[in-house]
Amino acid sequence: MAISGSYPSPGGGLVDDGVVLVVDDDAVLRDGIASLFRSMDIQVRTFASAAEFLCFPIPDVPCCLVLDVRLRGASGLELQAMLAEVGCMVPVVFISGHADVAMSVMAMRAGATHFLTKPFRDQDLLDAVTEAIGRDAQRRACERRGRELKAAFDTLTSREREVMARAAAGLMNKQIADDVGLSTVTVKIHRAQAMKKMGARTFAELVVMAHVLGLTNSAAQA
Repeated sequence: MAISGSYPSPGGGLVDDGVVLVVDDDAVLRDGIASLFRSMDIQVRTFASAAEFLCFPIPDVPCCLVLDVRLRGASGLELQAMLAEVGCMVPVVFISGHADVAMSVMAMRAGATHFLTKPFRDQDLLDAVTEAIGRDAQRRACERRGRELKAAFDTLTSREREVMARAAAGLMNKQIADDVGLSTVTVKIHRAQAMKKMGARTFAELVVMAHVLGLTNSAAQA
């Protein structure tokens, strides 16, 4: 099963650098949806079944999956479950020819962002996809920021990490000095170095970074 890959980005449009993945066994509807997105300069890839979709790498850019609930072979709900099982976080917009309340509730509880009943307005689908891709872009940005902070944190010495965690947890320099057996001046130096290496312009920024990294919880338990 291919999970990630690389695709060229579209040249602007409603959703910059976003890709819509459409899985529907109705060729006419599938092609119509693809034409709608292409008319808006949104990159789109189409698949006739869950099996066909699973053979292709998911683009490593913000994207969303427009998925028919009732597919031949594995259903849309089954495909959603498969993706969740392997940790694939691509937002899902379900489309269905039947107003099945129980099915829509099941899909939304499993993490779908929208459930549209055919026939739906083009604008409703565009709005749903725009929101879903926006969520995916935000998730990716948060994950990327987390990786960047972790890389910066790895450059700190053990003392700098210790001081950063305690300072972010609300301890004063004197308290930190007493806890770790250093002078207050040395604690201030370690804190300044931690801020410099982390790229924090203010102490408040350093505190936010520490929260993202989960340092304040560990410091509180120490």
